[in-house]
Amino acid sequence: MHRYSEFDRDFVATRNAQYRDQVARRVAGELTEDEFKPLRLMNGVYLQLHAYMLRVAIPYGTLSSAQMRQLAHIADRWDKGYGHFTTRQNIQYNWPRLVDTPDILDALAKVEMHAIQTSGNTIRNVTADHFAGAAMDEVVDPRPYAELIRQWSTDHPEFQFLPRKFKIAVTGSAVDRAVVQAHDIGLQMLESRGELAVKVWVGGGLGRTPILGQVLQEALPIAELLPYLEAILAVYNLWGRRDNKYKARIKILVNAMGIDAFRREVQAAFETTAQDFSGEDQAVLEQLRQAFDFSAATDADEAAYHQALAANPLFRQWVDQNVLPHRVSGYSIVTISLKKPGQTPGDASSDQMRGLADLAERYSHDELRVSHEQNLVLPHVALGHLPAIFDALTALDLQTANVGLISDLIACPGMDYCALATARSIPIAQQIAERFSQLGLEETVGAMKLKISGCINACGHHHVGHIGILGLDKGGVESYQITLGGDGSENASLGEKIGPGFSADDIVPAIERIVAHYLDLRSAETETFIQTLRRVGLASFRDAAYGDPATEVIHAS
Repeated sequence: MHRYSEFDRDFVATRNAQYRDQVARRVAGELTEDEFKPLRLMNGVYLQLHAYMLRVAIPYGTLSSAQMRQLAHIADRWDKGYGHFTTRQNIQYNWPRLVDTPDILDALAKVEMHAIQTSGNTIRNVTADHFAGAAMDEVVDPRPYAELIRQWSTDHPEFQFLPRKFKIAVTGSAVDRAVVQAHDIGLQMLESRGELAVKVWVGGGLGRTPILGQVLQEALPIAELLPYLEAILAVYNLWGRRDNKYKARIKILVNAMGIDAFRREVQAAFETTAQDFSGEDQAVLEQLRQAFDFSAATDADEAAYHQALAANPLFRQWVDQNVLPHRVSGYSIVTISLKKPGQTPGDASSDQMRGLADLAERYSHDELRVSHEQNLVLPHVALGHLPAIFDALTALDLQTANVGLISDLIACPGMDYCALATARSIPIAQQIAERFSQLGLEETVGAMKLKISGCINACGHHHVGHIGILGLDKGGVESYQITLGGDGSENASLGEKIGPGFSADDIVPAIERIVAHYLDLRSAETETFIQTLRRVGLASFRDAAYGDPATEVIHAS
C-alpha cells in the first residue's frame, strides 16, 4: 500500500487546521451558512435532512487494518456506532456534530486518511476494481495508476472549481468491475503491441441525464496518461457550461461537441500539457508499483479447507458464492456481504469493522477493500485460512452468502438521510431482500444486479442495474419507476424505463412478477436474467410487471 510522505502529512495537517478555524468562525457567527458551505464541502461535510454528514475518502477502495480500526473508533466516538460504505468506495458518517468534525479529520490524519475532495466541483475520489492486484484476469494492478492520478489531482490549482464534479474510475482488466463507462473518465489498462497502454472513455455518467462514455483513445501510451488527463480537464474547464448546473457535466459537453471535435480539442491541449511533464511522474509511478506489489507467502495447511468443504454445507455455500480464485495459486479473494436481508445495504457496525480489521491483519496481508457494490473484500486469503475466516465472520454476523444474487443489491441512503432524495430507498431494498430470502429462490434466480436510487441523482446506479428502481415524488406520494436491461460491466448498457411508477406497497410484488417471468422464460438454468432479457426483449417483461397484482406468482421453496 501507498504510505504518506512528510509532504502529505504536512498538507493534510495544514488543511485540517484551516478547517478547524473555519468551523470556529461559523459557530461564533462570523461566517454565514452561505459563506461556510463551500468551505465545509471542500472537507467532505454535508448538511443532510437530520444532521451533518461526513464523507471520508478511501482512495481506490483500499484500507489497512489500522485505518479500519480508526474508522470504527470514529463511529463510536463521534457518531452512532456505524458507518455507511458507498458506491464511490467511500465511507459516510451520518450523525456527526459540526463542532466535532475537526477532531474527526485529525483522527483520520493519524492513519493517513482525509475527506478532501469528497465533495465540490473538483476531481473526486478515484475509484478502481475492488479485486485489483488479486484478480486472475487483470493485465496489471490499476491501483498505482489510480494513486498517481490521486496525487496529481489533489488540490490541483486549475481544477478546484470545475463546472461540475468530476469522477474517474480505473480498471486493469477487460472484465469491468469498476463501471468505467459510467464515469466522466474511464480508464482500462491493457496491452497494445507488447506495451502497456490505456483505453480512455470520456463523457459517461448517470444522474438525470444518463450517458455511457465514448472511446477517446483506444491505446494511449502509459507515459502520456497524466498529460492527457490534464488536457481533457483543461478542455472541460474551458468549454464546460457554468450557467446551468444540470448541463455542466462533461458528458453534456462531449455530446454537444461530438466525440471527434472533442478529441481534436484535447489533442491540441495535449501538445501543450505534454511539455509540462518531464518524466518525474513516471519515476513516481515506478515507486508506486513497488509499493503495491503483492508478495505471496503462506504456510497455511489446505487440508482444513477441504475438510470444511466436505463437512459443512454452510461453509461450502459461502465459498461458492462469496469466494473467488486469486491470481496466486493457493490464495483466494473473499467478498464480505454487507447485505444481510433486512439490514441497510452498505452499513457496518463499529464492532464489525474492528473484527474485519483483525481478520485483515491476520489473514489478508493487512489489507481490505471497499467495493462500489457496497461490500467489503479481503483480497489476499490463503485457502487454508478460509474456515477460520468463515467462523469469525459468523460471529460478526457477516457470513451472508449472497454476493451477486438479488439480495446483494445497491441502495443509496434515500430519504431516510439525504436532503436531495425524493423517496425512501432503504426500506424498499430491505423488503426486496427479505422477500426473496423468504422465498428461498436467490440461488435459483442466480446472477442479478438490482440497484435502487432515491432520486434522479442516481447514487444507487439504478441506470446500470439489470433491474433498476428510481424513487420519485409524485404529488407528495412516493412512486417507484422500474428500468430493465442496464449493465455496469464491460457490456455496459443503460436500463429502459418500462412505464408508470409503482407505489411503495406495489413495487416489491412487481419485482417478484418480473423475476417469475424470467424463470418461466429462461432457456436453461445457466441463462442469466440479463441474457434472457436481451434474448426475448423488454415487451413481455413489461407486461409481466403490470400483471394482475392479486396473483401470487412465486411460491416459497
